[in-house]
Amino acid sequence: MAFVTAAALSFCLPDFIVFRFTQAAIWAIALIGLVILCGISGQFSFAQAALFGIGGYSAAILVNQTALSIYVGLPAALVTGFAAGYGLGRIAGSHSLWTQALVTYAFAIAFPQLLRWRLIEGITGGVGGLYLDFPTPPVDFLSDDRWRFLMTLGLLGSGLWLAYNLIDSRSGRALLATRDNDLAAAAQGIRVVQARAAASGIAGAYIALAGCLSAYQFGFVGPTAYTFGLSIQMLFGLVIGGMHSPGGAVLGGLILQFLPDFTAGLGKGLSGLLYAVLLMGTMVLLPEGLAGMLNRLSARLPRLTG
Repeated sequence: MAFVTAAALSFCLPDFIVFRFTQAAIWAIALIGLVILCGISGQFSFAQAALFGIGGYSAAILVNQTALSIYVGLPAALVTGFAAGYGLGRIAGSHSLWTQALVTYAFAIAFPQLLRWRLIEGITGGVGGLYLDFPTPPVDFLSDDRWRFLMTLGLLGSGLWLAYNLIDSRSGRALLATRDNDLAAAAQGIRVVQARAAASGIAGAYIALAGCLSAYQFGFVGPTAYTFGLSIQMLFGLVIGGMHSPGGAVLGGLILQFLPDFTAGLGKGLSGLLYAVLLMGTMVLLPEGLAGMLNRLSARLPRLTG
């Protein structure tokens, strides 16, 4: 019902507001991937900016190098994101969190430089990046912004459904076991490295899909759009929203999109300070994020009213 309501409200709001809610939904899709990677399988990553960029460049390169429909970028982003995430998981999944952080950090730092590499800049556009035009809506009464919002909202709903089913499945319980105690999980017959690599691949698919949608949203991809700061920004949304629940990804997406409006009025220096204070305060006071706090409140409410 919430998704139907959101879709209906998009026809009552001006286009620039719909544009911003579309970006919030894109953030949420990316954060679902981080929930699976960090919250469910217990891994750590700085590579989300690079995976986000892989999704955007998959769509942009297809548009600029082939005559295929721009919508082909969506499945292309899923495949390339899964492949990149799975490869990272195979490399880092058997190591400690510190090693995972270093490996994924190196990938995030190297990705923008790779895009500028002289041997492939004819494909990636080099420093100048690539442009792509989103196709017109299928019906006349839909504006471009509303069509993008409805498509993103549908993908977010599907992504949430898949994430919740994965967590409640046998595979999800295996991921939770590898997170809680990898030695005990291996003793029960769970292939820890393979399970972590699969989780990393699924997370990569989510994040790359979000990157593809973001490329559609802004019509441009370039090396400067996928810096290390983007990875930190996503981790901020993950911690504030709640890393153990896909619902927390939706809250995190809204925070990432609309919190800067509040902090911008405080000045550039104070806005960064507020981000830091919120992050540290959430980790100390709300270790399960806003989603965990809301779950606890909803569990106490029947007892209080009774």
